[in-house]
Amino acid sequence: MNRVRVTRVFHFEAAHALYGYDGKCRHIHGHGYELHVTLLGEPLQDPSHPKQGMVMDFGDIKQCIQQHIIEQFDHALLLCRHTPFFELADTLQQHTDRIVWLDYTPTCENLVIDFARRIRSVLPTQVQLHHLTLYETPSSYASWYAEDQPA
Repeated sequence: MNRVRVTRVFHFEAAHALYGYDGKCRHIHGHGYELHVTLLGEPLQDPSHPKQGMVMDFGDIKQCIQQHIIEQFDHALLLCRHTPFFELADTLQQHTDRIVWLDYTPTCENLVIDFARRIRSVLPTQVQLHHLTLYETPSSYASWYAEDQPA
């Protein structure tokens, strides 16, 4: 058995605010996020199958991440449901539908945990999510690894 890791990289833009934070990030601001998705699996060995030799078709990975992450978060304002920005959000929602209400503070760390949960729930059974890395800036990122999670 030969297991292989495959990685696909995605980009999206989003704004957020970290309510209660004691620095500048408590204000609404944006990032150009970069998400690295690494899957682990055995390349398909059926010579008659059109995807023979692949862990998962890169096009299928793209479609999965586009549908479950990018389409929801790209060019959106990410806010925790417990934020006092409700008045502002109500005004903004009259002009846009790109506000994503989250049950957590939208830090890079919390986002990568949420993305891992979303991705794991839709992957084919023969493929595992090995790790995710979410870059908030070119020099600041959070990583989630399956091996670090409790059993």
